Amino acid sequence: MKFLKNLFIGIVILAIVLVVVGFFLPKDVHVERSITIDAAPDTVFQQVNTFSEYNSWSPWFQRDPEAEYNYSGPDSGVGAMMSWKSDNPQVGNGSQKIVESTYPKFVKTELLFGDDPEPGYATFELEELAPRQTKLTWSFDVDFGNNIIGRYFGLFMDNMLGPDYEKGLKSLKAKIES
Repeated sequence: MKFLKNLFIGIVILAIVLVVVGFFLPKDVHVERSITIDAAPDTVFQQVNTFSEYNSWSPWFQRDPEAEYNYSGPDSGVGAMMSWKSDNPQVGNGSQKIVESTYPKFVKTELLFGDDPEPGYATFELEELAPRQTKLTWSFDVDFGNNIIGRYFGLFMDNMLGPDYEKGLKSLKAKIES
């Protein structure tokens, strides 16, 4: 009986420590990857400012080509929206909407995943390096606020999302340069 009491007290103390430590973890998470593409910024911008060609280079489409995609709003720019449903837990359900678009330098999208009401934001920043060479930076930002589980999850976000961003950027580069 004493063992069970001590075990229970140990579990309670561990839970308290995990919660307290969680509040000291960063609430904001940033993941970023870049690539240089041998094309003018206009060409690159046309690819990231629309969802009509997104699945031709998206790493998540490659994971589940059977996912169901729906598009709404304008074809490109602010208001263009894509939603998806997938049985693959690595793809899941969600939506992405372009909320800011500045030709030919910047595109920002709002992402909602599953039932989570808190959005994440992906951005594409384009920098002209030479007349036919563009540096494209793809980043993701999320604010977990007081969500302790989210803050712990955020510790692994770069390792989970970064390789997908690298794969997507390489696919986009190959598509544009071919």
